[in-house]
Amino acid sequence: MRKCKQCNGKLQRVHRTFLERFTYMAIYGCSKCDTEEFVPRRYTYHFGEHARCPRCGSYRPSKLRERDKIDKMNFGVLNLAEQLAGGRLYHCCFCRLQFYDRRPLAEKIKVETAVEREPVPSPPDTAKSGA
Repeated sequence: MRKCKQCNGKLQRVHRTFLERFTYMAIYGCSKCDTEEFVPRRYTYHFGEHARCPRCGSYRPSKLRERDKIDKMNFGVLNLAEQLAGGRLYHCCFCRLQFYDRRPLAEKIKVETAVEREPVPSPPDTAKSGA
């Protein structure tokens, strides 16, 4: 169960408008303090100033000189467009994914402020008790 970061109350799914469905995968609202938490869609990670992992959204990828044969390569239209636009090869150490991005890496100070500003979606609770 997701919990509110301000009051530690339960978060419940909120209905999205038609336009919000294109930007967010889910919106959660707190019944106690009326705050909302947004879970962005993955394609929104391709917008912005700095390189981000297209799977987990991390601001801390590392540059690679050449493609690694062991880790998975991100295939898709957006990755191909980034490669054709002159993007560099990056690697995310958290989800072990290689991808192309045309944007530069974020500085460490900017990464810390971006992580504090943007809420990271917590994984769903899979520990259900049952026999």
